[in-house]
Amino acid sequence: MAEQEYRIESDTIGEVKIPKEALWGPQTERSRNNFQSGELMPLAIIRAFLHLKKAAAESNVEVGDEPAEKGQAIEEAIDQLLALSDEDLRKDFPLHVLQTGSGTQTNMNVNEVVANLANKLHPGLNILPNDDVNRGQSSNDTYPTAMNIVAVEAVDKLEPAIEHLIDELKVKQDKYWKTVKVGRTHLQDATPLTFGQEVSGYISALKHDLAYIQELKPSLYELAIGGTAVGTGLNAAPGMTEAIAGKLSEVYGHEFKVDTNKFWGLAHHSALSVMHGAFKTLANDMFKIAQDIRFLASGPRAGYGELNIPANEPGSSIMPGKVNPTQAEAVTMAVARVLGNDVTINFAASQGNFEMNVFKTVMIAAFLESADILAGTITGFADKMIHGLTVNEQRMDDLLENSLMTVTALSPKIGYHEAAVIAQTAQREGTTLKEAALKSGKVTEEQYDEWMDYMAMTNIDRTKPEE
Repeated sequence: MAEQEYRIESDTIGEVKIPKEALWGPQTERSRNNFQSGELMPLAIIRAFLHLKKAAAESNVEVGDEPAEKGQAIEEAIDQLLALSDEDLRKDFPLHVLQTGSGTQTNMNVNEVVANLANKLHPGLNILPNDDVNRGQSSNDTYPTAMNIVAVEAVDKLEPAIEHLIDELKVKQDKYWKTVKVGRTHLQDATPLTFGQEVSGYISALKHDLAYIQELKPSLYELAIGGTAVGTGLNAAPGMTEAIAGKLSEVYGHEFKVDTNKFWGLAHHSALSVMHGAFKTLANDMFKIAQDIRFLASGPRAGYGELNIPANEPGSSIMPGKVNPTQAEAVTMAVARVLGNDVTINFAASQGNFEMNVFKTVMIAAFLESADILAGTITGFADKMIHGLTVNEQRMDDLLENSLMTVTALSPKIGYHEAAVIAQTAQREGTTLKEAALKSGKVTEEQYDEWMDYMAMTNIDRTKPEE
């Protein structure tokens, strides 16, 4: 590339050659060349940083720590950046997640871009990245603040996905509330229940998961801003951080607060860790639900065959007419990533050495991925699998009629031992349970027909659908 396409700038280390049209400065350029592996810094983090820098500029002006003309220029530059599409915004923010663990280079990337754009808009003000855009701040308190902001945003997007799946499952629960089928425990036949009752268990699990997430969410509102370098608040003007919290609360619609221990805020990320634990719990439940659905839909001839799943795409490149449970597979693969991310986050959260945790960037990237893939796959599962799900009632009836565990209804009448002998005889001789029961002489046909009431076995009158 020709020399005139670059400009030369200096930082505290020395001169740096930077692409001529780039809005970033020397620290961004150094990071761009020093760290080139892994994913790019999520734009959600960049946008949170921009809102934070704008709130900081406004607050510094209000408390008399920043000249009004500089503060206004910074705000104007940030407004222009926030108005950009993700594609256009990315051009100025090229850094990777795997950089310094404090996120210093991303903080400086934002500082440099904002300062350079503000200087373009207002020549002569000489707005500096560190002295003006970063006034009263440190990477050590701005990055964890941005982490919590984007974590709250991610939870905001995950919650409606869970609620949507609950709503779709409720439709199936109500429709099949009295559709009796064989139950299974230990992967073996068990006593009957209805498919609606089975689905109600899924709904209850998801409701509990949602409640856990909502209960933990306020812990993310505690912001580290104001701690600056090590938690003491050195160089932050009095009143600045309280003003920042108020402005961010207005932007995001959540009650962010800064009256929290900053030494904890810089060195520990407990709220992220515990919230991701709730994600993991949700993921575990989603795996169970998706696994149940795809097993119950296995077949259509050689499997359980109790459920019919929608055909969303051809299932095979060689076997014509094959339908696969692809939405369930997407969920289960997402779960694998979430569980892996949980290990990453747990380990990263443990790495608070002295006054700072230096695994911040990988921690929030893992957190955001988990929230994103859970929200996406849960929505797809609700819309493209559960919505079109139907039951194969004939198959359910056949399996129920052939089940041996309905013998449990005879146990109170003739005793556990005698009932077990009947079931074992039917299994050994390949007969129906009724044939074995009548052959035993312990049960008359009239008694058998009276006691073998499948719907009564479900205790349907004692249970009710989830509202």
